[in-house]
Amino acid sequence: MQDSKYSHTEVERAAQAHWTARDAYRVSEDAGRKKFYACSMLPYPSGKLHMGHVRNYTINDMLTRYLRMNGYNVLMPMGWDAFGLPAENAALKNGVPPAQWTYENIAYMKQQMQAMGLAIDWSREIATCDPGYYKWNQWLFLKMLEKGIAYRKTQVVNWDPVDQTVLANEQVIDGKGWRTGATVEKREIPGYYLKITGYAEELLDFVTGDKLPGWPERVKLMQENWIGKSEGVRFAFPHGIRGEDGQLIQDGRLYVFTTRADTIMGVTFCAVAPEHPLAAHAAKSDPMLAVFIEDCKRGGTTEAELALKEKEGLPTGLSVTHPLTGEPVPVWVGNYVLMGYGDGAVMGVPAHDERDFAFATKYGIAIKQVVAAEGKTFSLDAWQDWYGDKQQGATANSGKYDGLAHKAAVDAVAADLAAKGLGEKKTTWRLRDWGISRQRYWGTPIPIIHCGDCGPQPVPEKDLPVVLPQDLVPDGSGNPLVKSDAFHAGVVCPCCGKPARRETDTMDTFVDSSWYFMRYCDPHNGEAMVAEGARYWMPMDQYIGGIEHAILHLLYARFWTKVMRDMGLVQVDEPFTKLLTQGMVLNHIYSRRTEKGGKEYFWPHDVEHVLDEGGKIVAAKLKNAVGDLPVGTPIDYEGVGTMSKSKNNGVDPQDLIEKYGADTARIYTMFAAPPEATLEWNDAAVEGSYRFLRRVWNFGARLSAMDSVATEASLVGARSLKDVQFGKEAKALRLEVHTVLKQIDYDYQRMQYNTVVSGAMKLLNALEDFKSGEAQGGLVALIEGFGILLRALYPVTPHVAHVLWQQLGYAGALGDLLDALWPRVAPDALVQDEIELMLQIGGKLRGAIRVPAGASREEIEKIAVASEDFAKHAAGAVPKKIVVVPGRLVNVVV
Repeated sequence: MQDSKYSHTEVERAAQAHWTARDAYRVSEDAGRKKFYACSMLPYPSGKLHMGHVRNYTINDMLTRYLRMNGYNVLMPMGWDAFGLPAENAALKNGVPPAQWTYENIAYMKQQMQAMGLAIDWSREIATCDPGYYKWNQWLFLKMLEKGIAYRKTQVVNWDPVDQTVLANEQVIDGKGWRTGATVEKREIPGYYLKITGYAEELLDFVTGDKLPGWPERVKLMQENWIGKSEGVRFAFPHGIRGEDGQLIQDGRLYVFTTRADTIMGVTFCAVAPEHPLAAHAAKSDPMLAVFIEDCKRGGTTEAELALKEKEGLPTGLSVTHPLTGEPVPVWVGNYVLMGYGDGAVMGVPAHDERDFAFATKYGIAIKQVVAAEGKTFSLDAWQDWYGDKQQGATANSGKYDGLAHKAAVDAVAADLAAKGLGEKKTTWRLRDWGISRQRYWGTPIPIIHCGDCGPQPVPEKDLPVVLPQDLVPDGSGNPLVKSDAFHAGVVCPCCGKPARRETDTMDTFVDSSWYFMRYCDPHNGEAMVAEGARYWMPMDQYIGGIEHAILHLLYARFWTKVMRDMGLVQVDEPFTKLLTQGMVLNHIYSRRTEKGGKEYFWPHDVEHVLDEGGKIVAAKLKNAVGDLPVGTPIDYEGVGTMSKSKNNGVDPQDLIEKYGADTARIYTMFAAPPEATLEWNDAAVEGSYRFLRRVWNFGARLSAMDSVATEASLVGARSLKDVQFGKEAKALRLEVHTVLKQIDYDYQRMQYNTVVSGAMKLLNALEDFKSGEAQGGLVALIEGFGILLRALYPVTPHVAHVLWQQLGYAGALGDLLDALWPRVAPDALVQDEIELMLQIGGKLRGAIRVPAGASREEIEKIAVASEDFAKHAAGAVPKKIVVVPGRLVNVVV
């Protein structure tokens, strides 16, 4: 070997130069080989990779390299989710166009990925802000518009009255604009929607009908809950409330939907959304209610946001009529009721709904029990889980429905409501159509032209793409596209030819990520969205990404795929055959309250722990001075959490690679935890990973120092070892090596990469412990074993494995490690000359004996009685009986 000392910088530079010269990872379609498409979720080009990226991409890389060694044609592409709000925020802060910031970040992050040695086919690289990519967003949108899948309607948005701009939900903090601090208003403006609800049944069927067996159950459950199919009863509370025009509001019916029609006799109030017509009517004569409704409108508009808010309400002074009893039911306005869900109203049954119970208890509304369970006592003191359990008990205090179980009661109530013409059984969905209009600049322009005479018109297909100007700089005063003369210059109506203006809304960035994985298959095709490449590679065989994308991204990607299928663009029902959601990377968090009440965070390298007697962390203090804070300053220990720049607990992959090398970063993130589990960062374990690689290198140097002729001959012999005579020690080494290889191969197949690494460590231990001085096959066994170790390590630490493989001469005998076949377990190596049996005397374990593998029962008995352990513990007693359990033990009864 050229260098006896491990220099990760030189090793990784040499390996990457070799791969670059070979264009090693360029992949093409090959009908003669079995394909495998493995893809990680594309990153947002925020500026730097984080350790979550390192973990995600290493998982993908290990899979790619392992499968390539097993003869697969493997595609591992990469791209950039390049549109979005962070680029606009950076533009506001730095005064540069989002395009400049984005492309600079892409260049830097690509360098980081290349430094990791990832087997990415960069010839397929895409960026979603490239007109050649988003042209097809626009093209498919227009096709959806033709088919009625895309449509236009008004939408409620967050409006900042100072900046005169629409804010995303994440830009609204405590009801105020993130930049101006102004109270955010709700406004209704027109926008475009995609009819994902038209695919709700099929989207649900695939996650509940065992049609995605390669998906984690928890992800399928999350999708199922988000789609939210509910079978229940929609019915009306009649009323005589009239508006200023003298007409009955909503025809005198307040409609609600419920899955618990069996509890209808327990209704003690109804709650309506702040935007509901009854709320608006009541507010006209109630100033306090009007203020409350306006306050509600300033809050969040999503179900997730409302779930976190305290449930508040005010009575309207109005009442509706119970459809079965005829009794009046008071109407309240509730901040937890969404106008966009169902009919914007809910029935309140406090006794059997936990939310209603809390609401009624808070405001003194009556609570009426109408379900009873044997052995259970109902109390108003506190909520009990059985109150809302429809599987327990039967209806009570419900007149003719008393004693009925849940389903029977629902059926009976539904029948009576239907007979009155007030209700019917109905299936509802939590899923809502996907609003894709964003009143922001940095995104795909929606291809619509607005004409004063003809209204909104689709851009002709021949004029696509509608190109987004890349030189605009947002200044906080609204979408700069609105004021861009160049963007609107020369635009005429496709129908009448009169001057017109472009749509200035851009598409939700979930559109970009809903099909990018298909574009990887045909990245340079300017004539079609997808073509032959997609027919070869899709569906994707393995998708890898964070659990945070388990709902919306995956749901939209599934929907988009089904739309493309129905338009004849692809032939698959689902885009992803298998899904792996890797765990997050965690690190310790340290902080202290500042004099002004804020929170200051500290880097782990500046902190030392204070431990209790049991070694548990109970506090922390500074080991380095930070600012004006001296060494020893007590600080708060917050436990572990996701790495974050804002909390000063991140680890920069670039620093790690420079100090220890990419292979160390890769092997640490794989060894520390199984891929699906969270990984708690440990600096000492990182150093341990580096020491292991140094041991591997040193062992290679030890082999290299041996007689080169013998080494080369052994390498050639390692290709076919049938004629090699192995002595006892060499056979034992080969048994250990091939036994561990069998487990490593199994772990690779199930993507249990932490135990792959531990298996490689076992292999190195066995090789280091072996004494190779014997004449019969010792060197051959050693060279064979190290060749197996290098191939086992190659997918996780490709740089060091490649260089050792080259320098030791394996490439001459077995080919470039890129193309070397995965090592096969040799059946003859697993055949043992001797086996070990436990020795019991009188049923107590007293030692062990070694016997020939094919020894008869009589031979085993003789060896047991003649053993030193028997002589020592039997004290001269004569065996009365000997029990042999084949392959396990011998029990001598004395």
